[in-house]
Amino acid sequence: MSTEKTFDKEEIRKEIIEGLRNIYDPEMPINIVDLGLIYEIHISDDLQILIKYTLTVPGCPLASMLDSQIIETVRRVVPNAKDIRTEVVFDPPWTPLRISPEGREKLKEVFGFDIVEEWMKKFGMKQE
Repeated sequence: MSTEKTFDKEEIRKEIIEGLRNIYDPEMPINIVDLGLIYEIHISDDLQILIKYTLTVPGCPLASMLDSQIIETVRRVVPNAKDIRTEVVFDPPWTPLRISPEGREKLKEVFGFDIVEEWMKKFGMKQE
């Protein structure tokens, strides 16, 4: 009989996402999940966690602060994690198209218009 505990990875992933919703982009009034900055959450069988995320612009001066917030949030949400690592990725590059519908609504409230729609117009893209 194995003494290893099994984990519900999908449940842990959901808990991590909810925790990350409490981290806000320093330049926009929206959380990093709804902004579309979280690209991947990998949870291994032995509870090592890797969060791949991006920034709205390369060279963001607050990137290290964001990285620390992600690690601390995951540590709080999954206190028995064996290891928590992050990786900043820029492929694919972030665009406003990654913003969730909830995030778009929040930004409409703040700015008075749909920034995603305006971005699409600027680049000649059609709304799906």
